[in-house]
Amino acid sequence: MQVQFNTDNNIRGGEELKRYVESEVAATLDRFAQQITRVEVHLSDENSHKPGENDKRCLMEARLKGLQPHTVTHYAATLEQAIDGAAEKLERVLDRAIGKLIDSKGRTSASGDPGM
Repeated sequence: MQVQFNTDNNIRGGEELKRYVESEVAATLDRFAQQITRVEVHLSDENSHKPGENDKRCLMEARLKGLQPHTVTHYAATLEQAIDGAAEKLERVLDRAIGKLIDSKGRTSASGDPGM
């Protein structure tokens, strides 16, 4: 699973932040690693230099083999909270998306292949 990391002009995207993003994505989405080809992470500060609550935004997009990408956004007071929140949302979205591919008897639905 490849993690692509981007920031806007208001966020200093140093190595420490990049490592944090990569480790959080890997830890949260590890069980989907075989189905995910790439996760794109976009961090931004909505209010720039002005203080404000929940102005840090993390957008995550997961690209799954053979399926449309899934995107989530989370706003929080800190970048770490925004990253954690987005990763948790993405985990729930992927769980539902992949779960829909398999019916209650374990068969593949017409919309996809669970053995990706």
